Formats: sequence, structure tokens, C-alpha cells
Amino acid sequence: MGLARVMSRARVGVRACPVIVEVHCGGGLPAMSIVGLPEAAVREARERVRAAIINAQLEFPAGRVTVNLAPADLRKDGGGFDLPIALGILAASGQIPQQALAHCEFIGELGLSGELRPTGAVLPAALAVADSGRTLVLAADDGAEAALAPNADIRCARTLLQVFAALRGGEALPEAEKSPTIPAASIPDLADVRGQVQARRALEVAAAGQHHLLLTGSPGCGKTLLASRLPGILPPMDEHDALESAAIQSISSAGFNPALWQQRPFRSPHHTASAVALSGGGSTPRPGEISLAHHGVLFLDELPEWSRSALEVLRQPLESGSITVSRAARQCEFPARFQLIAAMNPCPCGWAGDDSGRCRCAPESIARYRARISGPLLDRIDLHVNVPRLPPATLAAAAPPGESSAAVRPRVMAARQRQLMRAGKPNALLSQQELLRDCALPAAEQRMLEMAAEKLQLSARALHRILRVARTIADLGDCASIERAHLAEAIGYRGSIAHV
Repeated sequence: MGLARVMSRARVGVRACPVIVEVHCGGGLPAMSIVGLPEAAVREARERVRAAIINAQLEFPAGRVTVNLAPADLRKDGGGFDLPIALGILAASGQIPQQALAHCEFIGELGLSGELRPTGAVLPAALAVADSGRTLVLAADDGAEAALAPNADIRCARTLLQVFAALRGGEALPEAEKSPTIPAASIPDLADVRGQVQARRALEVAAAGQHHLLLTGSPGCGKTLLASRLPGILPPMDEHDALESAAIQSISSAGFNPALWQQRPFRSPHHTASAVALSGGGSTPRPGEISLAHHGVLFLDELPEWSRSALEVLRQPLESGSITVSRAARQCEFPARFQLIAAMNPCPCGWAGDDSGRCRCAPESIARYRARISGPLLDRIDLHVNVPRLPPATLAAAAPPGESSAAVRPRVMAARQRQLMRAGKPNALLSQQELLRDCALPAAEQRMLEMAAEKLQLSARALHRILRVARTIADLGDCASIERAHLAEAIGYRGSIAHV
């Protein structure tokens, strides 16, 4: 009887913190205890591990077994500690050489028969193990997800006995293999949008510079149609961004398909969603919609119908690109660098300003409806576009289709590449110092911006966002500097806020 140490990982937000599973087998009456702040699922590992070891035809120690999960102040949950606990017991009782465990980490839930079951949410652990230089051993069904981690040594097993044999010098465990990447299936095409020249142009500008966009118009004018076409014209994610996004999808309760890891997320929660659903939370904090949209698009339809508390959650992440979820027991920070696309009607009935004149809403009613969206939130949205109702002739089946996503996307990618070469980031993320360097205006254009700021009563934040949008418009036109036409277009997108 003796002492053994096995390495594992505990999930804390999107991080996988190292956990040392210490197992001591000693004399005394047969008993097994687990200490180190375990949740219920970890405490129940006592029965699963005992049955798995016995049913695998291995020997379970007859004395007292004590399992310590260090560090003791880190809360541990889930069934992923079953495999390291079982291996620790086998090593402490002399059935496995302890040196075989020194360069490996283990995650896996055990069935009573000794089979290894997937735990999910293993990508953060795989990324952390790759940095540590160790080998990660886990269930075969988790292998495709863990294999996404570059330069990681991931080994898969289906049973406890298979891991036991490999650690005793038997056949090596097979390496994990990636799932074949599924091409972007049926992404809506921008060609489906007929007319709406200004809205299509705003969508292209938003995609090129990663700007936030608000679409305002009557029911059925095409706001949702436009928003759903944005992913089809966005530049592809690089490997770093794709892995960040995949890690968040991995730990979400909705599940994760490793074959789709390179596709930008598009999240469209219902307007009845709560503030916690957007920001994330729970006793064990999980990411909310704004984090699940990381490096992708968050579409909020019927914006004034959202609760005020839910909308105000967006204010800090729109600026910082992250959100901190604080609970009594723990605190987690989740990345939230998303692109916001919002849509709303101009009044409660939806027809204010329409040529049909069917709106009968009182001015006070319209004012109350629009006041549901706070000024600070509107100030953080770069582009404000009115989407008019189109005449029937434009919507007819015989009408020519609009420009396709395949035609627009190369222009967006070229403009984004110019931004990355100049500043290393999209224009929407430029800092104040970078604005002074990259968005300097000639004297005439500076006076034009000052006059617009005075007439529209714009804040300093709004002025900075106008400059960022103007810089993106110049990049779409392959211009080295911001010209008067670029600035005028950017002010026009901002000026429509007065009518929202």
C-alpha cells in the first residue's frame, strides 16, 4: 500500500486548471473518501470507480482509500475525475508503475463495466495540455474534439482495462483523429436580397470593419433577411480565432460539433431571453449568448421588445470584448468579441414613416417605444440604417437578383486585409492612439465632422466611431486616406440615429 499522484484538469470558465489527484491506500476498515471540494458527481465517483475496477478483473484495495483533489480550494465537478482516481488507486496499490503516470494527464468518466464515457468540454484541457508538453488520455468519443488542439499529444481509449494495459507496457493507445471538416452548408446568399441598396452597402461596410449595425424598418421589409446574410460575406476565421470560438462552444450546454469548428457562429436568441441568458451564469458559470457569438454574429431582432436589463448587459462587452460573471462561489471571465446586428420597428405598430400612412400611433407612444433602448447602447452601434418597404415590382420573381455573397466577400476580405496589415486588427477595434495615426483628416474634412457633431449632438464616442467607419469605407475603396465622400457616407449612417 502507498501513495500515488495522477494529473487531471478542472474546468473554470474557458480555462482548464491543473488538478493533482493524490491517492493513499492504507490499512483499516474498507472505506473510500474523496476530499478537495468535490461536487456531488465527483463524490459519487466512489461507487463508479469501485465497480469499474472490479468488473475489469483488477484488484480493488481492501483497506482505507483516501483521494485528495488538489488544490483544495478549487471546486471540482463532473465525471471526468473517474479515470484519474481509478488509475491512482491502481498505482497506489502497486498494480501500475507510478513512473508511467508522470508525463500523462487523464480525463474520463467510467461506466460500471469499466468502459470510458465522454465528458465533453475537453478542448480547453487539450489546449492546456499542449502547452504543458504532457500526453492527454481520454475517452475515444472525446478524441475528435481534443484533436483540434495543435501540437497536442492526445491518446484515446474505450475501457479502463485498455489504459491499464498501455501503462503496464502493453500496446500503445491510439492517437486521436480530427473529424473531417464539414463545408459551410447552406449559408444564406446575399443574392436573395432584392433592392435595398443602402442596407446592402451598410452590411458590406459592417462586414469589412467588424462594425455593429442597427436596421430599422417596417414589418417584412427584409431586416432579418439582411442580418442572416452577414455570415456569408464575413472573412474566414484564422486558426487562433477558430480555436477560441470552438473552446467556448465546447463548454456550452448546447453541445459542440468538432466538424464545424471553423465556421463563424451566428446566434439569434429570442427577445424573451433574460440578462443571464445573454451574459452567462449559473452556480457553475457557463457562457451566455454574447460569448457563444465570440468571433461571430449576435443578432437581436425586435430590439425594443427586449427587457432593459438584458440590453444593458451588452454595454460593457461591446467596448471591452469580454464579460466577467461573478457569483457567490466563483468568478469567471468569458471572451465576448462579437459583432452585433440589431433590428427594430420604428413604432409599436411598425408603420411609422411608411408611405402607406397606415400608422396610427400617437407621438407619445412612439417616443416611449423608442426610449426602451438606452442612449448609451445606441451610441455604441456604429451604423444606423433605415430599411424601407420595397414596391411589389422589386419583389417579383422576375426581378433580377442582387449581387451574390461570392461577389461581395472578396471585397470585404481585401478591405479587412488592408486593416490587418496597417494596424493588426479590424477598424472597429482601433484604439484612440491608432485613430489619431490612421484616421487623420484634412482641415476641410475636420470642419465637416465638427459641424456634423454640433448639428447631430454627437458624443466623443460617436465621433470616434464615425472615423472608424470612414476608415473602413476608404479601405473598401482602396484609398490610403479618408476623403470627403468617405466621411460623408459615415456621417450619413450615424445621422439616421436621430430618426430611430
